[in-house]
Amino acid sequence: MPKLKTEEIQVNFGPQHPSMHGVLYLRVTLDGEVMTDIDPVIGYLHRSMEKIFEYRTYAQCISIIDRADYMSAYFNEMAFVQSVEKLMAIDVPQRAEYLRVILMELNRIQNHALLYGTLGMDLGAITPVFYGQREREKIFDLFELAAGYRMHPNYFRVGGVKEDVPEEFLTGTAKFCDDFAGWLEEYNTLLTGNEIFHVRTRGVGKIDPNWAINSGITGPLLRASGFKWDLRKNDPYSVYDQFDFEIPVGTQGDVFDAYWIRMAEMEQSLRIVKQALSKLPDGPVKAKVPLNVRPPKGEAYARIESPRGELAVYIVSDGSNKPYRAKVRAPSFLHIGCLPDMLRGHLVADVIALVGVIDIVMGEVDR
Repeated sequence: MPKLKTEEIQVNFGPQHPSMHGVLYLRVTLDGEVMTDIDPVIGYLHRSMEKIFEYRTYAQCISIIDRADYMSAYFNEMAFVQSVEKLMAIDVPQRAEYLRVILMELNRIQNHALLYGTLGMDLGAITPVFYGQREREKIFDLFELAAGYRMHPNYFRVGGVKEDVPEEFLTGTAKFCDDFAGWLEEYNTLLTGNEIFHVRTRGVGKIDPNWAINSGITGPLLRASGFKWDLRKNDPYSVYDQFDFEIPVGTQGDVFDAYWIRMAEMEQSLRIVKQALSKLPDGPVKAKVPLNVRPPKGEAYARIESPRGELAVYIVSDGSNKPYRAKVRAPSFLHIGCLPDMLRGHLVADVIALVGVIDIVMGEVDR
């Protein structure tokens, strides 16, 4: 019997697609329903923020970098101000560092809650979106109390934070921590043990830890592969070395493990926030640094653990009040580059699962 001859076809995913996270365009080559090649096409946002930094003061840059990873603005601010603080050898007050940690870990919970909802929706379950958005709105309320803004706070400053938080923020955060444990149990009941969810995620997009390291993969995706690496533990910054928390690690490196890592990380973020609230010291929230800072000539590199992986900012100073050069190391950009190797040989339906769990934010890709 003669062998059936097939012809490969190209299918476009995005840049406008219901299950595409941001304006990402994937040019997929298919043999039937099996992917033989994937070509990610980026550049639809035209941010150019790294160039804009050269024409803005350091204080103005903070509000701009908020918009890079627009789901995790506090992490953008932290990487930027830490780089400037290294240049200027600034000692940040302890109360400011604790407030930074509280806000970043709330931001991590908020980000992972969004991933929980959108991944569930991508795979056919609409209810997780409403659960995840419920918690995001409560965290946004806390952000508004602290910074006056919900999504782009512009709250961190070189040397500390803009101003102290009101008492309502501290009591509201404590109540959120008490309530969130029950909500997280609902998350797991709804999706983590779901049989259909397991079929769609188990064994999909498996990555080897050695390949992941060589490819520049960091964050939850790297830890899902079994490699235990988290900058909060391996290269501590701020006051993370003063907290007791665990680093969740997977075994298979597939979509399910990458999802489960986020669920476990929300528990650990909750532990950190509770400890930070109980240990929050009194004192100033900003070092004596002028708003119009002028770092000495030199260069500095600061990296932190964002919800997506290793986020870093490299700054070159010429002694003026504007960066001579600024470069952002964005995890989403590197993870998109790994998509072809991760997806090749999988089915069309697996594209949705893998792109969803990678948690891409195109703002930090087209920065």
